[in-house]
Amino acid sequence: MNLSRTPALALAALAPLALAGCGAAASTAGAASDGGLREVTVVLDWTPNTNHSGLYLAQAEGWFEEEGLDVEIVEPGETSGLQLVAAGQADFAYSVAEGLVPARAAGADVVSVATVIEHNTSSLISLADDGIARPRDLEGKRYGSYESDLEKALISKLVECDGGDSAQVEFTPLVSDDFRIGLTEDQFDTAWVFDAWDTIRLGEVDGLDVDTIAFRDHLDCIPDWYTPLVATSRSLLDEEPDVARGFLAALARGYDEAAADPDRAAQVLLEAAPELDPELVGASARWLGPQYASGEWGVQRAEVWDGFVGFLEEEGLTEPGFDTDAAWTDDYLPGAAGSAGDADADDADAGGSDAVDQP
Repeated sequence: MNLSRTPALALAALAPLALAGCGAAASTAGAASDGGLREVTVVLDWTPNTNHSGLYLAQAEGWFEEEGLDVEIVEPGETSGLQLVAAGQADFAYSVAEGLVPARAAGADVVSVATVIEHNTSSLISLADDGIARPRDLEGKRYGSYESDLEKALISKLVECDGGDSAQVEFTPLVSDDFRIGLTEDQFDTAWVFDAWDTIRLGEVDGLDVDTIAFRDHLDCIPDWYTPLVATSRSLLDEEPDVARGFLAALARGYDEAAADPDRAAQVLLEAAPELDPELVGASARWLGPQYASGEWGVQRAEVWDGFVGFLEEEGLTEPGFDTDAAWTDDYLPGAAGSAGDADADDADAGGSDAVDQP
């Protein structure tokens, strides 16, 4: 399967989530394996890829077992990981902020407990010959669109901030999830990709001469947001906080190791998913290593959540009054105030913690 379809699924998550009928996985809440370990199910946001390197490393090295956990990694089906967590059918899920916000608005009590990557690594990619070097260059160009409201709002804002006319951008529905075909067969001029996967695949592996406009270079115009993140349920945090702390402690070790030794991370991922391209996985793992965190892995910031939700509200993509503080917490990360008793934790960085800890 092609990871390039991930943005389509993420952006489509802005539609209301139907939380009924989530019987695709058996609930593991409170279950213990024969070895006395707490069985834990974690649902991926897509097929295995380098965003999941820390998870597979932690599993391969036995770090979950050291925390008393027997972790099962599940690929998503028609039911999203957030839906399964909300329905008590899974313990943790990889997801994205643009999925978690509408899920909570629809009544799912899911909470982000860690960000996998510190900043959004999305970009707009194009062939260098098309001359799209900055947002206003999109005027008169065809953008390969997933046809989501969030997508159109972000692209329009980028163009307008750069002095361009967003009305002159043609939003062309994508007909393929293969961006190489779309660009080289002139189906569109630019599309939304993730640098750690499609930019590397097209530029380094396929050898195309491409340009990118990185979202993270335009945060004076559009918000940063967390994609992917790790979510769980409020009930698990309330009833089994040590499970959350143990899971995140092992996961943090995994991502710290993935950052320190990306070649090892690539090797472990390829052992778990041998169908992946080794050249792409190796290059992606090396690119992602520095992106996991400039400080402690997993830490979220109040200003990032507030900025993203504020953008959604301004664009009419979520109802005003969304309780942003209740949507995330850092309290269960290693060294956090709620995890290790660190009284000197930065209140600003744990801005959502106090509100989230209310029943």
